[in-house]
Amino acid sequence: MKKVYVRTFGCQMNEYDSDKMVDVLRAHDGYEKTEDVKEADLILFNTCSVREKAQEKVFSDLGRVRHLKEANPNVMIGVGGCVASQEGKGIISRAPYVDIVFGPQTIHRLPSMLKERRKPGKKAQVDISFPEVEKFDNLPTPITTSQSAMVSIMEGCSKYCTFCVVPYTRGEEISRPFEDVLVEVATLAAQGVKEITLLGQNVNAYRYEQDAEVIEFATLLDYVSDIPGLERIRFSTSHPKEFSDALISSYRTLPKLVDHVHLPVQSGSNNILEAMKRGYTREQYIKIIKDLKAARSTVSISSDFIVGFPGETDADFEDTMSLVDEVGFDGSYSFMYSPRPGTPAAGLPNHVPLETKKQRLSRLQTKLSNNASHYSQLMVGGKFDVLVEGVSKKDSSKLSGRTNNNKVVNFEGQERLIGHTIEIQVTEALPNSLRGIVVTRA
Repeated sequence: MKKVYVRTFGCQMNEYDSDKMVDVLRAHDGYEKTEDVKEADLILFNTCSVREKAQEKVFSDLGRVRHLKEANPNVMIGVGGCVASQEGKGIISRAPYVDIVFGPQTIHRLPSMLKERRKPGKKAQVDISFPEVEKFDNLPTPITTSQSAMVSIMEGCSKYCTFCVVPYTRGEEISRPFEDVLVEVATLAAQGVKEITLLGQNVNAYRYEQDAEVIEFATLLDYVSDIPGLERIRFSTSHPKEFSDALISSYRTLPKLVDHVHLPVQSGSNNILEAMKRGYTREQYIKIIKDLKAARSTVSISSDFIVGFPGETDADFEDTMSLVDEVGFDGSYSFMYSPRPGTPAAGLPNHVPLETKKQRLSRLQTKLSNNASHYSQLMVGGKFDVLVEGVSKKDSSKLSGRTNNNKVVNFEGQERLIGHTIEIQVTEALPNSLRGIVVTRA
């Protein structure tokens, strides 16, 4: 049996794509996944270009597996994802031992690319095209034994924020056919999946025309919520510009929607938001949050922040700090701005000094961490429904699950509880998780 090793970098979309790579290779060529790169017949790197020097890190990782191909020329090496889209044939030029280069939209072509590469005299294969929804039309039926799963409902992004490479590496927004999404969710639910995460670079921009009717994201959520067996619906990542009134109303009418929204704001300064071309103001973002909390008072909000964007002044940064106080974010991701090749922001003047960015990031992360700790402390003593996901990563003697508002809880329990929703009383709040005891068992 042939074995494939996949190393994944970046977002949930990349995690989803990596799973689909394995599904495609299993269905067409009989591959099984391995966690040991040394025993792999095929080594794949699914890359992300969001972070600084992402390209160099890819070549560094490739260098670490080169000896495996030198020892066994039959080993195949491939590079996929966003760096593959950016670099294309340049990857082969710098690392001629790489056999295939493929983009996020061409993972379904992996078997044919490998077959072509193995033909005598054939050169490395490169396919970084954007064939719209062909990818989804050619993916095998999902099979899982997990209690949770991810389903991609759209690809790409058309927002063209000045700092972001996604529109260039994943293409424009393309929504997956409505019925295809429902069939995949229903297939997973029939296998025992209780929690679905709907994925897209800009998930709430979902729009699909069917029989002269335009189906938007809120309508899709209505239909997904009606699928038997599902207990929870999550989605990621959303954009404030298209967080519609209809979507907000879904939090009044759809109890399966979890009590958590991840809504990236990036900055609290209108000057910086305009320079980023985010398409909304600070005031509009705050109104979305207020309307959400009016629709469901228990909803928790997390976000993404970029500090040190070109031209960010001390006053601009203080606007971000005050936004954190005003909204009360419960857990967020924050990063220093780093220029991405080919993006408009890379050519902007007035870049912020590195030391200033470091100081600002430290202050922001401290405030965000304190906020998250505050909300965790408020949960101590309370009882919450927890979907048990598996054995705790840090303590194999305990189980781990997630609350409706996205908090990880570790507790003692038998493995038969995995996959069930049980009631847990929170006993302690730690920096990145909660501890609890079982109140009711499955």
